[in-house]
Amino acid sequence: MPSENKNESSPSLSGNLLLASPAMRDANFARCVVFMAAHNAKDGAFGYILNRPLEQRVADLLPDQDLGALGEVPVFMGGPVATDKLAFAALQWNKRRRTLRCQTHLSVADALHALSLGHDVRGFVGYSGWSGGQLENELELRSWITTSARPLVLTVEKPAKMWGAILEDMGPIYKVMAGMPEDVGLN
Repeated sequence: MPSENKNESSPSLSGNLLLASPAMRDANFARCVVFMAAHNAKDGAFGYILNRPLEQRVADLLPDQDLGALGEVPVFMGGPVATDKLAFAALQWNKRRRTLRCQTHLSVADALHALSLGHDVRGFVGYSGWSGGQLENELELRSWITTSARPLVLTVEKPAKMWGAILEDMGPIYKVMAGMPEDVGLN
């Protein structure tokens, strides 16, 4: 069967997480956790890296705007595409369905409203994107580990530790991966 046909029939990863495999050599994605906001094999994929905090708040990037509570929202590196743009997303865990909902491309007013509803609002500089079939090829090369979203992405104390925490939560084999040194050549 040609690769194109297989890619067109692959399931959507929307709403799931991609974890960079320990062997990932692309510095943009090493040990990252990406929430897949949209995905289909034909058109491509879009998401945000959840574990790369920039140690900045929205007010640091938009000092001339009256942002209210939005000014205190943390900013993350969302990915290597369009890093000159700041986007807002609201994340909310649905306990009944056990899914993570992500509303993207929020306006300032929408982000403030989501905050007032108690949603986890984050600012993202850039995003992660793949053209049609690109992510499927990377999955075939085992560059990514896929898993369902879990509440841990909203509750982990230090976002930079999220990759290892999720792997450990996935079971014993993945726990071993989480403990691997970043540069196995130094081992």
